Amino acid sequence: MAAEGGGREAAGRLYLVDTIAGDPEVLQADAETYYEKLLKKSLSTPDVFSIPGGGEVKLEDSCVCFVPLYRNNPTCKLLLLTDPKDKETVLAVYLSQRWWPVEDVVKTADPARDGLVLVQTFGERIVLFVLNCIIFGMLEGSSANDAFFLPHSATERAKILWRNGEAAAFYSVKMKGSLCDGTTSQCYLLPVLDTVFVQRKYRRGGLGMKMLHDFCQSFLAEDALGISCPISAAMYQVCQKFLQAHPEEQKRLWEVEAPGDWSQRVNIWLKIQMESSLSRRQNILPISPEAAVGSCMDKTPTSKPKQLDMDQMNKGVDCFPGAGQVAGNATEKKDDTAAAGTLNSQGPEEEDLEQGAGDAQQHKGLRKRAGPGDLVVDKAAKQFKTTP
Repeated sequence: MAAEGGGREAAGRLYLVDTIAGDPEVLQADAETYYEKLLKKSLSTPDVFSIPGGGEVKLEDSCVCFVPLYRNNPTCKLLLLTDPKDKETVLAVYLSQRWWPVEDVVKTADPARDGLVLVQTFGERIVLFVLNCIIFGMLEGSSANDAFFLPHSATERAKILWRNGEAAAFYSVKMKGSLCDGTTSQCYLLPVLDTVFVQRKYRRGGLGMKMLHDFCQSFLAEDALGISCPISAAMYQVCQKFLQAHPEEQKRLWEVEAPGDWSQRVNIWLKIQMESSLSRRQNILPISPEAAVGSCMDKTPTSKPKQLDMDQMNKGVDCFPGAGQVAGNATEKKDDTAAAGTLNSQGPEEEDLEQGAGDAQQHKGLRKRAGPGDLVVDKAAKQFKTTP
């Protein structure tokens, strides 16, 4: 018996996000029942899964595993199918008594899903998980960093950007007043843009700028908005383009560490101007080969700004409230959340997302990467990624 690989209803061409309904606990119980039957059938002739584009995979217990859908909540799980020839490749997700190919999980037939849509339904949470942990974390993430990215929490505010019937991008926000993590009572002091990701085939289309603008427009009553630290050099290029186009936001956007008090903030526009000024000075002044090597190292995305520069940037501007309160390195613990993508500008008029090891940014899950044991629950030390 062949399991359908199309991931859609034959007549209505409906996808998982359009059809998923019912109690998530009931859906999970159904998946667990299916898994138990699969275990019993593992020694007999197994079913097969038809891979979109050709080929079949035998449905055996060695090729499936449960993973947590939400961070810090291992009880809510998804059943995934991996390629028996490459255990790091995820082929499908099991829900509602069928296997859904990964590429179909992020599609929709609902014309109302267009543009930025707030994640609210269980089906949309699954789409967010697939974009974050599978497509970004496995397929389009840095191959140099073979690691997982933690899922979002069940209540984390996020928006998916739908385009042409597909989830093209997403961003998530740490809300003002929400807990920084599960190990502290500290709460965020301002809204913080925490994770950003655009699928590779949708890049250079202005989606990163669109999401950054939507983030700012969603919190018009706030005097300060954050982008979680560290911000990559690529993301700074996107911020520069955005702030040049929207000068009214230059005083509102800050690079912040959790929970985001004044000692943990650096104004993004000011830092861009300072670095631009330093770059011009370096291009003018003659330097020795040894100094040139040091200068290049200072500019790499993984290097940290010198503390003296950070202090000067904050102390030297009186127009930003509280900026003069910055003194020394921030002492608060960084946020532990995982994140998902890197915005990169390809020239003045283009933007892109790349996942180089040094540029791992928007998912401070680019801040903290999880090991295989953090993601896989029922199978030890499994890693996977999606097929192209």
